[in-house]
Amino acid sequence: MLATRVLRAASGPKPNITGFNMRHFKEAAGQPRYDPWERSEAWRYEGPFTRWNRFNTALPGLGIGSGAFAVYCAYEYFFLDDGHHGHGEGHGDEKHH
Repeated sequence: MLATRVLRAASGPKPNITGFNMRHFKEAAGQPRYDPWERSEAWRYEGPFTRWNRFNTALPGLGIGSGAFAVYCAYEYFFLDDGHHGHGEGHGDEKHH
């Protein structure tokens, strides 16, 4: 390493010649009291763009599909024959050619 780099590293951080400190600036600025774009951005969170409407339209057929599937499962359970009764009797007795 060069001797100048060693001396620079030993001297600590480089002094700020402008005197401007970004951290102090952000702390002093805080939250603005008035947002000039607030009215222009309000449409994004009202009407059809509310959080509930965005969630509701993300999966449009989920409610109807879930209901129809539940009705079909109930119908199948109570009214359809599962086809397993009597099927196993005599199955292994015959030889297939």
